[in-house]
Amino acid sequence: MRIFKDTNKTGLKNTDKLATSTRRKAVLKLISAGFERADAGGLMKAAVGYSREFNSLKAQNSTYDLIKGRIFVIGGGKAAGRMAMALEEIIGPENITAGGVVGIDTGYKTEKIKIFKGGHPIPNEGGISAVRRIMSLKKKYDIGEEDLVICLLSGGASALLPCPVDSIRLKDKQKTTDLLLRSGADIGEINTVRKHLSQIKGGGLGRFFYPAPVVSIVISDVAGNDPAVIASGPTVPDPTTFKDAYGVMRKYGLYDKIPRRVSTYLLRGLEGRADETPKELGNCTYHVIGDNAIILEAMARAAKSSGFTPKIITPEFSGDPEATAIRLAREIMSGKYTGYDVLLAGGETTLKLPDKHGRGGRNRHLAAVFSVAMEEYRGLWAAAFVSTDGIDYLSNAAGAIVDDGTLGIVRSKKTDIVSYIKKFDTDNLFKRIGNSLVVTGPTGTNVGDIFVCVL
Repeated sequence: MRIFKDTNKTGLKNTDKLATSTRRKAVLKLISAGFERADAGGLMKAAVGYSREFNSLKAQNSTYDLIKGRIFVIGGGKAAGRMAMALEEIIGPENITAGGVVGIDTGYKTEKIKIFKGGHPIPNEGGISAVRRIMSLKKKYDIGEEDLVICLLSGGASALLPCPVDSIRLKDKQKTTDLLLRSGADIGEINTVRKHLSQIKGGGLGRFFYPAPVVSIVISDVAGNDPAVIASGPTVPDPTTFKDAYGVMRKYGLYDKIPRRVSTYLLRGLEGRADETPKELGNCTYHVIGDNAIILEAMARAAKSSGFTPKIITPEFSGDPEATAIRLAREIMSGKYTGYDVLLAGGETTLKLPDKHGRGGRNRHLAAVFSVAMEEYRGLWAAAFVSTDGIDYLSNAAGAIVDDGTLGIVRSKKTDIVSYIKKFDTDNLFKRIGNSLVVTGPTGTNVGDIFVCVL
């Protein structure tokens, strides 16, 4: 069994409580290595540059020359604050005229880019107010085609940047969002609906700032990095339609449950009586600078450097978390990954919650089901399912770590783990088990969820 060299750069707040075995310690070190690579500030500085001499911005392999134009910054997401701070360090606040982004943490030091706090996963009034202030920049500064608008986007922006169409109220949007999140709809389906209830999603924000060029710099939490899905695609053309949004509501039996103003508006759009989202945007360009594959590759390198033989299974797992956990366990027990002692995967699963349920999150649920599914495995193991933003729906933990001894602890405490799983009450389950919940706090980044298993 290989052991990592000690490092203080863990990003984890309760390592001492969780590292109760050699394999658990290895899992936590790998998570630490991944989090360090996915740092939003580091991703920004690796992909974005600025020439003061020529007043030009470089994003990946593209250069944007401003000549006499000004720079404005907008955006939102769980990584927005860290991205904004890094952008000011790259460009220099003196070269930014004004800006505003919406995040979940306002504790970042910026001079020109204001950082507002919004609501996640349910949008709130703070988010609406922040979006209004961001959109007011266009008129206040008469932003035009000679200027450059930099849009910083990351996972969570769909909720953090609410701007419902005029006929829909915030409470309507909140109830609709809550129903979608509990329905089992995947993120693409959820965002299809969001885009058709919003003034700025689905290309609306890019259209609003026309004729100014809008350069989006993006950290993706979406499998496949589809720009139309990440943050509900506020600066890219939208391939979906009102018919698609209506179809999502019918598919999950939500049409008759959503607020009347929402169903009425969707019907208007279906009949061609409400404006569709833009299908072309000539003023917008897009750069994904970080995603789930980056964190998996970093963890694989860290594993190799310590003598492990890692296998990246996929950066795109999705669907039902219970089915995903069982499939992973069965693949391990079948010998599919014989020859590898570290298994890595990423993506984002989708929980379908009943009307009555306990407390938990998709990663807690994955970990609980995985521990049961691995019961017959003949060997030692440890595994963690963790959200890279540090928030597994509930903010008290990023996910959970389990191992070959978890079920023994469950039995010693006379706990019915299956009952907790069925009630979607895995937060209370892991509190009862102890030494299981992975705590990071908000990480300032978001590239989806990760699975780390050491055999």
